[in-house]
Order: sequence, then C-alpha cells, then structure tokens
Amino acid sequence: MKLVFATNNKNKIIEVKKLLPKHLTILSLKDIGCFEDIPETKNTIEGNAKQKASYIKNKYGYNCFADDTGLEVNALNGEPGVFSARYAGLQKNADDNMNKLLTNLSKNKNRNAQFKTVIALAVDDSIFTFEGICKGIITHSKAGDNGFGYDPIFKPENFDETFAQMDLKLKNEIGHRGKATKKLITYLNKKLLASNK
Repeated sequence: MKLVFATNNKNKIIEVKKLLPKHLTILSLKDIGCFEDIPETKNTIEGNAKQKASYIKNKYGYNCFADDTGLEVNALNGEPGVFSARYAGLQKNADDNMNKLLTNLSKNKNRNAQFKTVIALAVDDSIFTFEGICKGIITHSKAGDNGFGYDPIFKPENFDETFAQMDLKLKNEIGHRGKATKKLITYLNKKLLASNK
C-alpha cells in the first residue's frame, strides 16, 4: 500500500517512517510533485489535519494522511495550541516559539501541558482520524539536542528528561505522534487484512 504523508517536515517523516511496517510505502509531497503550501486555516488541530489530507486527496488523487500537532499549556488556556508552529510569528522559528512560551510562563508555577497530535487519513472516499496525547510539564529552560519544535522544554510525565534528551525510539513509544501513528497502523493493517480475504 502506498500513502502520501502530507508534510514538508523532514523530522516528522523520519519519526513516522520508523514506526511503519514495511508493507506501507510512504511518499512525500516532493515525490508526488506537490510544492505548494497546503492550507491550514482551521481553528482546531483536528480541523487542520483533515484539511491537509483532503487537499492532497482531492487535488492529486492519492490516498493520504496528514497530521497536525499542538502544544497545549494549562496555565495559558491551551496556548499555543493550533498556533504552535507560528506562536512567535510567521517565521515559524522553534527557538523564538520556545522563548515566547517560557517568557509567558515565567511567573507561573503551573507548568502542566500536553502535546496533542491528530492524524487524518483520507482513503477512498472517507476520512478517519486518530489522536495521540502525551501529558507532561514545561521546563524552566531548554535541555537536549534531539527532536524538534518544543521538545527541549517538554518533559513527559514520569520521566526526568525532555523529549530532546531522549532517543527517538523512546520518544516514539511514549509520545503523542507515536501514539496516533500506532492507531493509524492498526487501522491500516485491519483494512489490508480485510481486502486480502
């Protein structure tokens, strides 16, 4: 089975490919000749994931999945949420985003937060969604060189290191994107089994 992963984020592609079984071939946007910016104009994480997957399916005809991820901080009423990638501006700079978040939380003792990923799968004429959540806290400073985005300031529950200090295998086991991807894989495996009967 071939599926397009509707993202230009190389780090996301690396994470997801590590989880997928060999019978699934992942095509990038570059592989299908898509070089335009895919719209992300919805006001929810789920809405954006669906919008991206539908856009590729409708315009290019490929079965496709797309993800949208947000960091939701309790003390900031769920910010940055759907605006996580552009929290500090349209330049989408991870350091700028982290610095803004740390500044906004600087006087707050409540550091509770969660990462939320929604994967939307557009296959045939239907759309299915799969959600993954990882709860944790926002640290007071950055730590670690692995990962991307807010990983250096997010410490998952029951762990003493940030996502950026973990190896990818562990992050995939406990992380939001890994959880959502595993649900996607379970669904696709059932679909393949059903089609082979």
